[in-house]
Parts: sequence; structure tokens; C-alpha cells
Amino acid sequence: MVVSIPVSEDLLRRYDVAGPRYTSYPTADRFVEAFGEADYLQALAQRFGAGGRVTPISLYIHIPFCESLCYYCACNKVITKHHDRAVEYLRYLEKEIDLHIARIGRGQPVGQLHLGGGSPTFLNDAQLGGLMHLLHDNFRFTKGAEISIEVDPRTVDAGRIAAIAAMGFNRLSFGVQDFDPAVQKAVHRVQDTSQVFSLVAAARAHGMQSVNVDLIYGLPQQSPQSFDRTLEQVARLRPDRIALYAYAHLPTRFKPQRRIDAMQLPGAADKVTMLSRSLAALSAAGYVYVGMDHFALADDALAVAKRQGRLHRNFQGYSTQPDCDLIALGVSSIGCVGAVYSQNAKTLDEYYDLLNHEHLPVVRGLALSRDDILRRSVIMALMCQGAVHFESVSTAHLVDFTRYFAPELQALEALQAQGLVEVDAAGIQVTAMGWYFVRAIAMVFDRHLQADVNRNRFSKIL
Repeated sequence: MVVSIPVSEDLLRRYDVAGPRYTSYPTADRFVEAFGEADYLQALAQRFGAGGRVTPISLYIHIPFCESLCYYCACNKVITKHHDRAVEYLRYLEKEIDLHIARIGRGQPVGQLHLGGGSPTFLNDAQLGGLMHLLHDNFRFTKGAEISIEVDPRTVDAGRIAAIAAMGFNRLSFGVQDFDPAVQKAVHRVQDTSQVFSLVAAARAHGMQSVNVDLIYGLPQQSPQSFDRTLEQVARLRPDRIALYAYAHLPTRFKPQRRIDAMQLPGAADKVTMLSRSLAALSAAGYVYVGMDHFALADDALAVAKRQGRLHRNFQGYSTQPDCDLIALGVSSIGCVGAVYSQNAKTLDEYYDLLNHEHLPVVRGLALSRDDILRRSVIMALMCQGAVHFESVSTAHLVDFTRYFAPELQALEALQAQGLVEVDAAGIQVTAMGWYFVRAIAMVFDRHLQADVNRNRFSKIL
């Protein structure tokens, strides 16, 4: 049974503030260019130097190419209709994989693979199949591994879905954003609704374990009434998971957004109304609120993991996979090895140049301090389990929690008064209402954020 928790628009307005998404802590904006390949190689040596691993790793591969520009997009992408550019890119991906294998050894177990972009389906079937063959030659995929790919519905048909399933992909994520034709035209992403329905049906017919749909509220030409209609269509589509993102209009940071007419954007009150109605509609349709902007059907693995306290979070968002090292491949990709974060070069020219000189293309990153590791454990416990047990954290990190975090516990008193958390001598518990504002709760423990006077680079947390 799915229980609907009514969320007041007053609370939604109060917490309509900028803040991190906490796919990591510290967040990627804290990475430094003083961190480079040598630091990353040292981390690889420490984690993989003692022989074979028992714990599976995770792989992320970034495919940056898109045929057309979506005006809202803030991803690292290359807009081109020249598909031969993928041939060169795949050649360099193979080189990056070879450099990794020389350091970590062939046959490392992989429990999770995600292809993101850009549009991974910019690659044709032969190219995708060749990439998967390359990965299977160099890594050992565990039984039941999650193998997922982001799909632009405009680039595939039912036949391609069958081919993708035959390659071993068992999870798909469709970028829908909105079904309203006026909204699609305003953001330069026109796609037929019936095509999306047929693609989801094809995915199910070919045994996909999970189908996700991405939605965005706050786009130009949207209204609460128009988004109600999109939500009704999504309820009929019934994907296993839904990611509901708030559009952040930051045209000074993201050049494509300058093509959006700001006068067509819904006002703050309408955005809050859209979010409020979305929460109610998705709950009524049988979706469990997993956290932040993620929803899942009650029998989906993500919802089950939340109920059982097995939810995790990484650079791809919520996951059922245990915390593990993440090897990131491709331009701009972000990885995590031990207590080290790393990011590859953000432009193809720099990425190619470093690989041409036999260097791994790591150009920035961060080695976590003891305080970072401690705060990461607290923030991820809040984001995933919705609870922090003082004794467990104190024992694991050799601190007195209540003394170490005295200012933070004091700051939580306001959130407790609003019914978002419960704090007692044993720990912190996020309430059913508090789950909708879990980013705001986590922000209390973000030491970097508290010292930061400029938070405008982050999106709104709702």
C-alpha cells in the first residue's frame, strides 16, 4: 500500500533554495586541478595492487554525442550529425580501457554498468555491440549485474530496443521531460507520445528488468494544468521508475539555455504547484517516493532496497548496488576509487591529447580528508536510509558524534520543529514528510557549503 503524505505549499516555498544533489560528498564543485593522473594512479594501486578483488566495481561510460540540441540541457555534450565522430571516440575509449587494465589487471568483477551522455544511442548497433564486446573482454560481469543505458526515444525504434536487449542491457532510461507539444517545441525536443509508449512496451517485451522515465518541471510553456496532463500520461505508461527534476535556468553557466525565452518560464508559485501536484499524483498512481526526485513502483528493486535499508547513492543517483569503486571512462566522466574522486578532461581535444601521450585523462579531483569521510557517511545515511545512529558513526570514525556535530544538531532544531526530522539521544530520523526535503537536511552537515557565500551555482533543491 502506498501512503500519500500531503506536503504543504508553504513548506515547499520555504525550502525552494539552491543546494547540492549529493551524488557525492564533497560535491564535484570542490574538485581541484592540483589533483591529477599521479594521484589517481596512486589510488588505483592502493585499491587494486594486492591481487584479485572480491567486491565488484561499477563502470560509467560517457558518450557525449547528440544529433540535436535540447535547450534545457546542462550535460557535457557534443552536438553533431556526423556519426563518424563516434568511430574516433570509441577508439580512444579503448585506449583508456587499455591503460586502466595495465594498472588494475584484466577480469575485475563488475556489478554495475551505466552508459550516459549525451545520447549513448547516438552509437549504432554495431558500435554499441563492439563497445560491449570490448568491456566483456576486459572485465568480468557478475551474475545479475545491472547494465543500463540512457535512451533518446527519437533515436531508436522497437528493433533497436531488441538489439540493445540482445547486447545484455537490462535497464533503460528514457528521456521524456514532457509530453506537451508546446513545451517540446519550446525546448527543441519534439518526440511523439505514441512512440514512447511503443518503446516502453518493446522494452518490457524484451525482458528489461526496469524502465525509467525522466521528467522535468519548470520548463517554458509549462503550467500546472499542462503538467497534470503529462502526469496522467505517465501514469498510463507506468514505468518502473520516474526521475522528476526541477529545471534550473542558469543561462550564464549553460549556453544552450540562452535560447529559452525566460518570459515563457512558469513562475515560482506555479513551479511549487507543479511539484505539489506531482507528489500527490505519483503517490496516487502507486509510486513510492524513494528520495529527492526519484519514484519507483512498490515492487521495483529501488523501492524494495529503500524499505530494507539497502539503498545507496553514487554519481548516477540512487542505486541498489553496495558502495564500491567506480571506474569512469570517457570525456568529463567522474569516478570514485577509495577515498579519491577524479574527473576526466571536459573537452574532446584535451581528452584525446592526453591519451595520445599515454596518459590517463584525469585533470581534476579530490583526496578526501578524515572530516570529509565522516561527513560523507552522515550525509549518505540521511540521503539513503533516512537515519543516522550516533553510536555507529562514533564507533566507525572514532569521534563523539554529539560533540563533533554540536552546531549541526542545534541547526536541526528548526527542521525538527517543522516536523522534518526527529532527533533524540540515539540519533536522527527523517520523517515521512522530511523525505521530501532530505537535501535540506543533508545540507546542514555540509561543511564546505556552510562556509560558502555563493550557492547560486547549484540548482534548487525542489
